[in-house]
Amino acid sequence: MSSFEVIVYSSTGCPYCEKVRNQLTEWGIEYEVRNVSLHKGYFDELREKKVFGTPATYVNGKLILGFQEKKFKEALGIDDQDESGVDSNA
Repeated sequence: MSSFEVIVYSSTGCPYCEKVRNQLTEWGIEYEVRNVSLHKGYFDELREKKVFGTPATYVNGKLILGFQEKKFKEALGIDDQDESGVDSNA
């Protein structure tokens, strides 16, 4: 089974941040949440990377801005037939 490092930068009250978290949970993907509204350090991390909005999700270091289901599936090796979060070819 493949292992992914997933970090979701979110902000309080952000509906798309919630969609990202819910979708990752549904697929069984473990992730770390970094709320930029509550922790200035996380806000500064994003700013240093020239990212100025949330959700900003990093999958193994690759940035996906917003809620882009197709890009998440590609990055996580999920195809439309198997949405369990496990690559059926592994």
